[in-house]
This record gives sequence, C-alpha cells and structure tokens, in this order.
Amino acid sequence: MLELKNITKKYKIGDVETVALDDISVSFRKEEFVAILGTSGSGKTTCLNIIGGLDRYDSGDLIIKGKHTTDFKERDWDAYRNNSIGFVFQSYNLISHLSIVANVEMGMTLSGVSAAKKHEKALECLEKVGLKEHLHKKPNQLSGGQMQRVAIARALANDPEILLCDEPTGALDSKTSVQIMDLIKEIAKDKLVIMVTHNPDLAHDYANRIVEFKDGRIISDSNPYQNDETEEPFVLNKTSMSFITALRLSFNNIKTKLGRTFLTSFASSIGIIGIAVILSLSVGFQIQIDNYQEDALAEFPIMISKQTVSMDPETIQKHMNEMNSSEYSDTQQVFAYDSSANSILHENRFSQDYLDYIKNIDSEICNSVGYTRIVGMNLVRDIDGTKKMVSISGNSSNQGSSGLSTFPVASDGNINTFLEKNYDVLAGNLPADKFDMVLVVNEKNQVELSTLTSLGFEAVDKEGIDFDKIVGTEMKLVHNDDFYTTTPFQSYMPSNDYQMMYASDQSQTVKISAVIRAKEDANVAILNPGIAYSDSLSQYVIDQAEGSKIVEAQKEADYNVLTLEAMDAATKEQMVAYLGGDATPYLITLYPTDFENKDKIVEYLDAYNDGLENRDDIVVYTDLAATISSLTGGIMGGITMVLVAFAGTSLIVSLIMICIITYTSVLERTKEIGILKALGARKKDITRVFDAETCILGVFSGTLGIIIAYLLTFPINAVIYSVTELSNVASLKWEHAVILILISTILTMAGGHIPARMASKKDAVEALRTE
Repeated sequence: MLELKNITKKYKIGDVETVALDDISVSFRKEEFVAILGTSGSGKTTCLNIIGGLDRYDSGDLIIKGKHTTDFKERDWDAYRNNSIGFVFQSYNLISHLSIVANVEMGMTLSGVSAAKKHEKALECLEKVGLKEHLHKKPNQLSGGQMQRVAIARALANDPEILLCDEPTGALDSKTSVQIMDLIKEIAKDKLVIMVTHNPDLAHDYANRIVEFKDGRIISDSNPYQNDETEEPFVLNKTSMSFITALRLSFNNIKTKLGRTFLTSFASSIGIIGIAVILSLSVGFQIQIDNYQEDALAEFPIMISKQTVSMDPETIQKHMNEMNSSEYSDTQQVFAYDSSANSILHENRFSQDYLDYIKNIDSEICNSVGYTRIVGMNLVRDIDGTKKMVSISGNSSNQGSSGLSTFPVASDGNINTFLEKNYDVLAGNLPADKFDMVLVVNEKNQVELSTLTSLGFEAVDKEGIDFDKIVGTEMKLVHNDDFYTTTPFQSYMPSNDYQMMYASDQSQTVKISAVIRAKEDANVAILNPGIAYSDSLSQYVIDQAEGSKIVEAQKEADYNVLTLEAMDAATKEQMVAYLGGDATPYLITLYPTDFENKDKIVEYLDAYNDGLENRDDIVVYTDLAATISSLTGGIMGGITMVLVAFAGTSLIVSLIMICIITYTSVLERTKEIGILKALGARKKDITRVFDAETCILGVFSGTLGIIIAYLLTFPINAVIYSVTELSNVASLKWEHAVILILISTILTMAGGHIPARMASKKDAVEALRTE
C-alpha cells in the first residue's frame, strides 16, 4: 500500500543543519493501525508530514500503490492529499468561521463533489461521530472532544485510504481520549491508520503495529512488512476550488469582522465617492449646457462659403509646430518656398449640380436656405427734389451685400418667416415683396454712420434720426445699361445723369419698409446692422443684369472694363459677379428646423461628398453650432479629467491600503491556509480565496461609494439651486455607477493579489503550526 525507501529529510537554519529523517525505509499494509512512538525531535511528525504530502523529502522515494512520487508535481501532491489522505490533528485545525457541516464538506468541495451529495455525506459522517445534534454549530461552540470528532468526520468524508493522526488525543482529557481512540479504531478499521503519539500505553492498547523513532531513525518495528503484493493502479483525481466557493469561504470570514470590513470599505470608497460626485456634476452641467445649446443653437445655420478653412488635427498641429519653431538657419543661402502649398484655405466649387442638390434638401429638416451673392446695386434716390446716387453698403466700393445682409426665404416661399421669429419691428412693416428692404439696428438702435450717409441721410455722430424719416424711403434700382456709359477709350464708367436713371422705365422702385432689431431671446439674429433684403432681390438684380452691355463686355475682356487694369481669373470672376453677370452665391446658409435635424442636414451634405475622389470637388461646410458644442464639451471634458485625476489619487492610496489589509488577513488566516492545503487545495485555490475576499471588498466599497455619492447629490443640488436656480444638476448616471464599481473591484483585487500570491506560497507545515 505505502512504502518509504531510504527517505532523508534535513532542515537548514542559517549555518545549522538538522537531520530530521536519516535514510529510513518502512512499508505499510493496506489495513492496519500503526502507532509511531518517539520523543520530541525524533522525526516521527516529519515522517507523518512526508507520508501526508505536506512536506517533501530530500532524497529517497515514497511509493504509493506501486507509484513512485519522485516525479510528482505540486498539483499531484495536492490531489494525493485530497484523494488518499485524511488528517486528524492534535489542535483540531477547524476553520472557525465555517459551520461544522461546512468544515466537513470542504475536502469534498475541492474534489468537485456536487453540493447535494457532499452535504448528504457530511451529515452522514457527523452522525457517525455522534454530532447529529450539533449540526447548526460552529467550532467555537463545541468542546475539545466534539471538535476532534468534527476533525475525524472531515478526515473520513472523502473516504481516504490513509488516515494520519498527529497526537489526536494530545489536547484531551483521559476519558475523552479513550472515546476518540475508540471512535478512530471503529470507523477506520478498513483503512491504513498511522498515528503519532507520545503515549506508549495508548499505542499498545489500540495499535496492532508499533514503530519507534529515535534521532531520525527507526529503531524498532513490532510487525514489519515487506511489500511484495501487486497493487491496483494508482489514479489521482485533480482538485479544484471554484471562485463561487472561494467567495462563500471569504464571505463567511468577512462576516466575523464586520466592523473592520465596513471601515476598510469606507476608506476604500473615498476615491470612488470623489469621482462619482465629479462625474455627476460634470454630466449634470453638460446636460444643462446641451439643453441651453439646443435652445440657443437650435436653428443656427450651417454655412457653406466659397472660400473656407479646411483644417484637420494633423494640419493644425503641423502649422502650430511651424509657427512655434525657433530654429534659425546658419547657411549662407536663400531658400524659396511655396506658401500656397501649406495653405489651409479650401476653395469650394459651387457647381449647378451642387446648387440643385442644396435646392432639393428636405424641407422637413431645413427650414430655409439663404444665399449671399456678390452683386452690386445701382441705386438713385430723390433727396429733396435732387436725384443722387446712394449705396446700401456704406463703403466706397459700393459692392452691395457683404456679410449676412440677406435674409433667407422659407421653404414655403414666405420671405418674413426668419424676420418674424428673430426680430422685433420697431417701425413700419415687414417686407411685402422682394423689393422691400429693412434697416437692422443693434440693441442700442445704432447703425454705422457710413451706412446712413451712404443712404443719403444727413447723419451726425451720436445724433438720432426719427424712424419715420427712414421708413418708407424709396430708391430706384437702376439697370446696368442706364447706369453705365461707354467712354472713348472703350471702357465704361457710371453716368452722372441721375435724372434719366430715375425716370427710366427699366428702373425698379425699392424701399425701406421697416426698422427692426433682434429680439432679446433671438436664437439666430445674425444679420449685420444696416440694410438687409431677401435673396429674391439679389436674384432679380442678376436676372436684369445678365444681358447688359457691361456684363457682356466684362465677360469678353481680360481687364477691368471700368479701370482698364489687368485682372487674373479670380478677380475677373468677382468683377463679373459684382456687375450681376454670375448668379453663383458666395455664401449659402442652411437653417435647420431644430437641433436634431441639424445632424440630418450634416448627413445630407456629407452624402454629397461621399465617393468624390478628387479632394478639390469636395464641398467643405462650417457647422458653427457643432463647433461651439465641441468647444464647450471639450472644456467640460478637460475640467472633468483634471478633477477625476485628482480624485483618482485616492484610489492609489486605497490600493495600497487594500494590499496591507489583505496581507494582514493572510497573516490572520495562516492556519486556515495550512488546513486548506492539508485538504488538497492548490496554490491557485489559496490565491483564489484571497482574491475572492478582495473582490467582495471591492464590490462592497464601490457600492458603498456610489450610495454615498448618490446621497450627496441631494445637498449639492440644493446648494447649486440656491446659487444659480439650476435644478437637479448633479445627476449620477447608472453607467458611471457600474463602471466605478468595476474599477473599485479591479483595483482592490489588483491591490490584494500580491498578498494572495504570498499566501499561496506559504509552507503547509509552518502554516499549521501558526496559532
């Protein structure tokens, strides 16, 4: 059954070497009661530990059913202890925080026995040892004899072939000792029982073989045995402890230290509380900002300009690096470079296909489309009976509409929808048709001095003009053929016959129908102070100018027909457009029906660009609302990250604290580690037990932190409301709560894993000696 061949075991402490077993050889029968006698230090307990796989021999061989153990690995010894060995210790070695039933079940748990079967077997074993009436108790509620009975029941639960008893009656009185020995002899009569004892009377009364040790050697054997029988094949069933079992074991241990567990969890949760509060405030303020932006930027236009800035993060970074470069060249040469190659400007090509694409946009998502065109308006006004040329632009170039001086026409054709929604009428009436203009003033009713003087009003800085002197002012929109005249030099120049222009049948009356000002709560009041009109008027001017002589001449010439100066292609294009010969807009503005539909407009614009291989054909747009949103979102995100980083430092402190707490737990549970190893627990099972404990602590501290953070949102919201009147700003999202609990759990397990690994490497024999 079991044979020790030339076993030697030495212990070395410093420079001192002690021989515990000195080349001993002994064989044991399958069924016999062997008592090993000897004084302290004779080697008997070391021999028992080597037989039980708790300690390793230095040389020789331990043969089990004909199988040599010299090539056993750690997991083989674990399985051997679990499958074949049952231990009964002098100090009982029960796990105090488990019930006696759970103590008996533990070995079977490691064997993978089902819950129902192991519970049934545990009850059966406890009944055999006479503890049927004590099943609900824990070890500390039993007497010494009763605890030893539990230990015997645990040793027999897995039906081992070998029962190893180390001074089983050493801590008991004589009466109880007899009872325990009778019990061992009765229930283990079909097994190999090896008992270490100091008591020769006990050995002679119960053992049928006595082996005596002295100075690490066997000095006598009352019934020696030479193993020459054919043994059955020795098969090991590997042991395993599930994480659920480890959780249950650790949870029972934690329940015995609730006060310390709560304080530890609370300390660990401080970082989680800080981060959770910061995230709840960040989310709340971001929601407030988003709501404000949805209201304020709901109809903010998407702008498509002929010339726009096209910048991606890489381009921006490249330009910043070039601008910040302070490297000076030390060569004696001048280098040429092309600045246009690094230009971040993009020229949009407004083809007719693209303009038609914009025109066909769904009116459900786009409220109106505005166009800004570079077209000059030839205007003459009757001022006190004198006909004079006037301008609506307020600058010397007289290039009509600049900036956002045109307001969009709604998809249903209404020219006043935009104005009604965003502007108050201070005097007059909103335009009745495309020939009506409006004068836009700022919040102080101010307009640029040059604008008023260009319109022919006698304006003095800081002196006001009555509304009724402005409203109703009429002007004549003069046809190009009436406005321009040829010169002997084959050029053109404005005529000075304003009376003729004013009286011409081709001239069209336009008037200022109202003075308007942006509403205080206006979302899209983006018209420049000055004269504003609908794009329909611009289109009318272009239609009238299309066949004019000056337009035809300018299209044919490669010079400016007004100044005779040479022009490049781009300048010529602008000049033709100014004279009314090109209907292509300079700026297109798309007004979404609401904030959500803005994204649909963006998708619509992106769809046009998809599939275009030539980058020059791509039309780049400017989404001002998205730019503002990303800016505020980036600022809020940056602030949140900084605050979370500060709060996160406490998580590092928590991690270190958990490491210390787990190490303390390892020290407190050292005997339990030894017991588990004696029952066949692997290193990874021991690690798993302490990982499970830190997992429980992590989940609990994370959950506690989330609960406290949630409760803190109530007073925080009350304070914020009293200061800003913003309600329910602090709002903890459940996704953040779950993530923070996971982070708490992961960090706690990480902090406790090193002590857990240390626990798994503890020597079983040393661990069992710990009190």
